[in-house]
Amino acid sequence: MSEKLGPSFHIHLISDATGETLASIAKAACAQFEDADPVEHIYALVRTGRQLNRALEEIETSPGIVMFTLMNEELRARLEERCRELGTPCVAVLDGTLSELSRFLGREQTHQTAGQHQLDEAYFDRIEALNYTIAHDDGQNLGGLAESDIILVGVSRTSKTPTCMYLANRGVKAANVPLVPGVPLPDEVYQAKRPLIVGITVSADRLIQVRRNRLLSLKESAETDYTDPDIVKREVVEARRLFTQAGWPVIDVSRRSIEETAAAAFNLLQDAQVKK
Repeated sequence: MSEKLGPSFHIHLISDATGETLASIAKAACAQFEDADPVEHIYALVRTGRQLNRALEEIETSPGIVMFTLMNEELRARLEERCRELGTPCVAVLDGTLSELSRFLGREQTHQTAGQHQLDEAYFDRIEALNYTIAHDDGQNLGGLAESDIILVGVSRTSKTPTCMYLANRGVKAANVPLVPGVPLPDEVYQAKRPLIVGITVSADRLIQVRRNRLLSLKESAETDYTDPDIVKREVVEARRLFTQAGWPVIDVSRRSIEETAAAAFNLLQDAQVKK
C-alpha cells in the first residue's frame, strides 16, 4: 500500500497465543506517533487455516498494517503471501529478537506455539499475585499486608488500584491503602517490615480534575469536600508530609500514565530488593 494513510489507520494484530504480547508491542510503537489513531483488530489463538482466513478477510476489507506472532510456518507463509498480494505491510514483530537470541545462544528456535504462556512457575506466581492484589485492594484485609511485596499509599483517586493490577501481572504482590482525611493510617502499614511502602502523590489541580470527572461519571455534579480546592490541597500537602516523615519513596503521578507509574514502582521495588 503506497498511498499515505491519515491519522486514523487500521492495525491488524494476529497471534497464535492470547495476543497480549503483540498488543503491548503495537501500543508502544504507536505511542511514538502522537497524531496517529490506530483502529485495532485483534485475532488471538490463530492456529488453523480457518482461523487465519477470518483475519485475512478483514485485512482485505479494512487495509492497514499487519503485525503478527505466528510460529506455524505454513500459516505464516500464507499470511505473508496474501499481504504481498494486497500490498499490505506485514511485520513479524519477534523475528529480529528471536534471530539475535538464536545467534547469541548458538541454538535453533523451537517454534513452539504460545511458548511464552507455558504454565510454569512464573505463571502461577502471577496468578497468586493477582489473587493477593484483589484481596488487598483499597485497605482490605490489613492483617495480610506483611505478605505483600509492595504497598502503595495515597489519597483517593491517585490510580493506586490499576497500578497494583499492573504490578500483579508481573508477579508482584501489591496492596494499596487509602489516606482518608482525619483518619490515621492503620498501624498494620507501619508494622509491615517486609514490603516496600511507596507514597503516591499528585498535584492538587490534577486531583481535583480527576475527582470531578469521577463525580460526573456517577452523575453527581454537586461540589463537595471531595473536590473543594482548599481541602484537596490540604490533603495533598498532608500526604506528602506523611511520606517524608516515614521516609518512604514517592511517585508523583501528575504526568504519568498508569503503565509509567507501575514501571516506576517496579523499579523502586527492584532497587530495594538489591539493597537487602
